[in-house]
Amino acid sequence: MQRRRLGGLEVSAIGLGCATMTPFYDEPDEDAAIDTLRRSREIGVDFLDSSDAYGQGRNEELIARAVRGHRDEYVIARKFGNLRAVDGSPTSDGRPELRQGMLRAQLEAARN
Repeated sequence: MQRRRLGGLEVSAIGLGCATMTPFYDEPDEDAAIDTLRRSREIGVDFLDSSDAYGQGRNEELIARAVRGHRDEYVIARKFGNLRAVDGSPTSDGRPELRQGMLRAQLEAARN
């Protein structure tokens, strides 16, 4: 697998988007998602893409289970600031004063 520099990190040239591994469009197969995440490492894909919007946080919990025992072998990109308005519609808030709490919540959900 080719590697790329991403700031101070080195990641696989191909990343694995994890949006559809938790409810996003449909109810996915959790065991198949975990197998996919683990297989990605075996074939050299160590760059995972997640968000607090994917599965309303369940995506990061799934990734945490899949990478347990091998966390240091993955680079996980986490997007944050995705919220739901009172009416349920998607919205976002990336104000600097909220970042710390949002990232802390993501790390807690991921247990990493």
